[in-house]
Amino acid sequence: MTTIVALKCADGVVLASDRRATKGGMIGSKGVKKIYPIDARKAVAIAGQLSDANYLINLVKAEAKLIEFDRGFPLTVKEVAKMLSNMLYSGMRSYAPYITEMLVAGVDETGSQVFEADISGAVTEEDYTSSGSGSPMAYGVLEATYRAGLSTNEGAEIAARAVKSAMERDPGSGNGVQVLKITKNGSELKDIRGVPQ
Repeated sequence: MTTIVALKCADGVVLASDRRATKGGMIGSKGVKKIYPIDARKAVAIAGQLSDANYLINLVKAEAKLIEFDRGFPLTVKEVAKMLSNMLYSGMRSYAPYITEMLVAGVDETGSQVFEADISGAVTEEDYTSSGSGSPMAYGVLEATYRAGLSTNEGAEIAARAVKSAMERDPGSGNGVQVLKITKNGSELKDIRGVPQ
């Protein structure tokens, strides 16, 4: 139960999420972090089981760092997405699936990249995407307002609006919005509190 959003922009990428964690029909936390950096120019937004997502993110960060030490340069955004999808697929094939979906976004030598990896291990490249229980409402905003060539500032406004729209109708999403902008110069994280529930 959550809403996460990712957008590809001309000068980078934007990830956004709500801050609510649910336990069945109860709000378990009002300040959950759902966006995690992989390195200075790549990050992952999560929807689903927090423990599974945390395990996979920690594993990918460690593997990515080892590969970077070995070959002398960091993984591309696509390589990080593929590594995560391979782990998700492995869990599914061994009948112990990781109950999580992830949006992988970042900037590398090829430009701005956004990928979606689902529970089965499927990975797709997208211009914009959303996942979680509030994604149908978020997609309405994304499809009406996204256009190629957006700046990360414009993308951040659209992403926040998409998450806020989901929070209006989805009981699993709420308690503020977190927005991460990534450009070739680094990243900037912003918490938006006081959002209507």
